[in-house]
Amino acid sequence: MKIKVILNPYANRWRAGSRVDEVRAAFAAVGLSPDIAQTSKPQEGITLAETAVAEGYDVVVGAGGDGTLSEVANGLLRAAGAGPTVPFGILPIGTANDFSDMVGLPRDLAQAVKIIAAGKTRQIDAGRINDHFFINNCAVAMEPMITLENIHMKRLSGEIRYVVALLKGLIKLKAWHMQVQWDGGGYDGPTYLLSVCNGPRTGGFYMAPDAAVDDGLFDFVFAPKVPKRTVLIILAKLFRKTHIYHPQVVYGRTTRISIISQPGTPIHADGEIITEAATHVEYEILPGKLTLLQS
Repeated sequence: MKIKVILNPYANRWRAGSRVDEVRAAFAAVGLSPDIAQTSKPQEGITLAETAVAEGYDVVVGAGGDGTLSEVANGLLRAAGAGPTVPFGILPIGTANDFSDMVGLPRDLAQAVKIIAAGKTRQIDAGRINDHFFINNCAVAMEPMITLENIHMKRLSGEIRYVVALLKGLIKLKAWHMQVQWDGGGYDGPTYLLSVCNGPRTGGFYMAPDAAVDDGLFDFVFAPKVPKRTVLIILAKLFRKTHIYHPQVVYGRTTRISIISQPGTPIHADGEIITEAATHVEYEILPGKLTLLQS
């Protein structure tokens, strides 16, 4: 089995790079010797994965957190053409590891390598937003705006950084006027939140508690402009996974979403900002497109 491992040394607050020898040893324990490439800049994982497919690797493995996995999956999906991707393996050595947890993969490195070595696969869905792919979650409006606030802060770290980013985001929050269409429904007006989910958990929160990665559907969470006090109530309910029952929240399923936004909306996909001001957005589900190595 010819295996390419694409490892992000900066994952898990720069700790993943120290685990390269551990990764090699885990593969050696099951009789495999992968080629390991370490990324050195954002988006490099996409190119490395595309190249690995072109070079005939049987398996391509993402080693890192959710952002790393998303890059590798993007490369595999770009290389796949009309068919499914080559088998995608996961070594969850990032911080949150939302996606790998939600598909039931172990965090233990030796166990994760054994699953890759066994070669058992499962077809799961992927999402496309304009010309970018995602595997877990992709949001417009308020959610990526808070992500941008977090990125722009330099002096704080840890949980306090996320809390401050949230508070700053809420203070600055202004509605986007959006024309939104989904299967069987839509909305035209001021909008605060639209989160499109393939998996149930993102950033440690169960944004779409009932989402499944293999049902051929997105789960989406939508909220129009509401008083900021109501925003805080909805966010508090998010901790208990009951936000989807709030009367101002739409929780639905769809195969596609179309958005026209004024002003342009930021977008993040699998936790990474892909644009800060998109005026036209198209979501599409790709059923069974990603070939995941899983026990």
